Amino acid sequence: MADSILYSALLLSSIGIVAAVILYIVSKKFYVFENPLITKVEDILPAANCGGCGSPGCRAFAEKLVDSEDISDLFCPVGGNDVMKLVAELLGKEVAEKDPTVAVMRCQGSCDVRPKTTEYQGPRSCAISSLVYGGETDCQYGCLGDGDCVNVCKFDAMYMDEETGLPVIITDKCTSCGACVEACPRNIIEMRPKNKRDLKIFVGCMNEDKGGIAKKACDVACIGCSKCADICPKDAITMHDNLAYIDPVLCTLCRKCVEVCPTHSIIETNFPPKKVKKLKEEKPKEVIVPVIKINVESENPKIDA
Repeated sequence: MADSILYSALLLSSIGIVAAVILYIVSKKFYVFENPLITKVEDILPAANCGGCGSPGCRAFAEKLVDSEDISDLFCPVGGNDVMKLVAELLGKEVAEKDPTVAVMRCQGSCDVRPKTTEYQGPRSCAISSLVYGGETDCQYGCLGDGDCVNVCKFDAMYMDEETGLPVIITDKCTSCGACVEACPRNIIEMRPKNKRDLKIFVGCMNEDKGGIAKKACDVACIGCSKCADICPKDAITMHDNLAYIDPVLCTLCRKCVEVCPTHSIIETNFPPKKVKKLKEEKPKEVIVPVIKINVESENPKIDA
């Protein structure tokens, strides 16, 4: 009995030793060297794992930064220029500085300007709604209002407004990760330069129907009248498929297009109200009235003017 126990223990020990030796040899044989800089770069990155950089996560983005000779085209939207400068200093590479961007909603079809014509009963999801039917309004291009963009935002930078039925973007919290852009099946969310004081001008409509049809579906739809494009001094506005588009690079924020838009489909954000010039009040002209004096004491009264 004692011998069998001893033999069993020796057998198990021998198997363990042989397995350990095999695992050691295999680990050395198939060892993959990993650059220690990858971990250091990953520690600098914000660990948001949002995918805004084009990589599936911060670890994968760190590997790309370390392995790439030129990182000028690589950018972390969450960390911004400050994080990319730290990465460039660590790697000894040059990085291009980029202007910060924020998400904007290119639809302002709230319930009061875009009435519902149908009622959908089923799972509430923009992705499902866009596949099953055209939406609860006559506009086939506007926001579906089911909040897929809000659900994918990891930074609480969006919420659904119950009164308008549209998502609202909190600019100060937006990190420009692009998750909402990818989630929207109607492509109505766009990344645009933030500019100083978050001044932006853009067309808040994606309706490509002709003017009359678009206006019937939504009171603030772009009707493709081209008035904004005609008045733009920098040729920053182009017309395509009955829809105006404002190039954020060429736009100088003069706001002339906003004034001529007949449907108010052009959105301006954070601009101070324009000062209304007061007309100078004309002073009333002085009228000289002659004074007539009558001498009543004289027998022949005279009138002195």
